[in-house]
Amino acid sequence: MPNPTPGTASRTRHRTPTATPRFRSNSGATRADELRRQIAHFTAALTETEARLADPATTRKIITELAPTGTEPDPPESSTAYQAIVDAFNQHPDQAFRARELHELLDMPTDEASVDITRNRLGRLTRQGFLTQPGRGRYQKRT
Repeated sequence: MPNPTPGTASRTRHRTPTATPRFRSNSGATRADELRRQIAHFTAALTETEARLADPATTRKIITELAPTGTEPDPPESSTAYQAIVDAFNQHPDQAFRARELHELLDMPTDEASVDITRNRLGRLTRQGFLTQPGRGRYQKRT
């Protein structure tokens, strides 16, 4: 057996086999192919979901399907409060109300936080053109 020349033993010891880079390349290509399949799957699922959500009736159906069974969704309280306020102004079109007076008329809580929320609602209804503000803190139906 011939003696290796100085320095070649260390080079051959650290040399990687030629099959290793090729194996790594194949596993990288396999991983890339798998990721491409996943991307195609998720793209198709996203397209289908966006198409289903485009129609509001379909959206309601999906939400109903996903909601827990045996429970009905509660109606949004804010729209009920808005409706009560609008109804009060419709029943008394010529009368100006303060927020606290509306609470007393509608049997709503008269704590400061609740009255402040109603003041905000009255401000929105004024900006939308449904109410006018004949005086500071007073609101009346626009005629």
